[in-house]
Amino acid sequence: MDLNTFLNLSTPEVAGLVQTKGPKVGALPINGTRRWFLLEHPLGEDNDFESVYLEAMIARYIRVYGLLFAHGLQTVLAPAFGPDLMERGEEYTQMAMVGWVQMINHPDFIDFCNQYQVSVRFYGDYRKVLAPTPHAHVLALFDDLTAWTAAHTQCRLFFGLFAHDATETVAELAVRYHAEHGEVPNKRTLVELYYGDYVDPVDFFIGFDRFSAFDMPLVTTGSEDLYFTVCPTPYLNAQQLRTILYDHLYTRRDEPDYAEVMPEDWALMRDFYQANQGKTQGIGIKRGGGFWYPLPQVNMPDGFIP
Repeated sequence: MDLNTFLNLSTPEVAGLVQTKGPKVGALPINGTRRWFLLEHPLGEDNDFESVYLEAMIARYIRVYGLLFAHGLQTVLAPAFGPDLMERGEEYTQMAMVGWVQMINHPDFIDFCNQYQVSVRFYGDYRKVLAPTPHAHVLALFDDLTAWTAAHTQCRLFFGLFAHDATETVAELAVRYHAEHGEVPNKRTLVELYYGDYVDPVDFFIGFDRFSAFDMPLVTTGSEDLYFTVCPTPYLNAQQLRTILYDHLYTRRDEPDYAEVMPEDWALMRDFYQANQGKTQGIGIKRGGGFWYPLPQVNMPDGFIP
């Protein structure tokens, strides 16, 4: 199937292909939210930044993850909050915690969970980090949401909170398991203990900004496909997601048999590599305000694209 055909399929048709051919697990943190908000929601003097920002972001979280589920994804990892965000200060942390409370109780989020039959879970060291802070009250809300959505079996959404380094937590889980069962847990058991349910290895990761995949302990194998959007994640649209899914399903699959590569194909490869010697994807520059922007790195030789 060519890309144009895939892009013009109905959403249920794309979902069927995704569920038949994979992927099983996608990871997508929503990054660049403040940039997107300030660009798309200019505030007047009478606007309260926090309330308007949180309402807009709740809507975007629902839209982006709804887009993934509508296109056939059944399990999504959503790295959402880590120590780097807390370093922005208590005011930002407080706003983030208020945001979680508002989203969990938001009618649109409740409708989203019901529409896609989403089971919501949380993973990471969030209990250790938040329990001794003024934000400990959100832990009960996380547990309530997990319990309420436990009966949903169509889709799963795992929010990662402080999942940046799982080493000590995994060690503690292994020691506790050994004490209770008298044997060392295998990988599947450790994944279940860490995530609260078994999660297959990640099939693809969609990031934004500087090339970096993160916060997916125990389920990365090195074979997951990595994608990085040029614009902040809230701008993700259906065509862009379908282009990613097409690449994952069709373009990156199957390593060619070198013995069957024709001379003209080797010549095409030589032209491409000669046109791009010294080029490195992931290189960027800083511009106004200190923001990082990716630089285009690929030159296409004549005749490479029909």
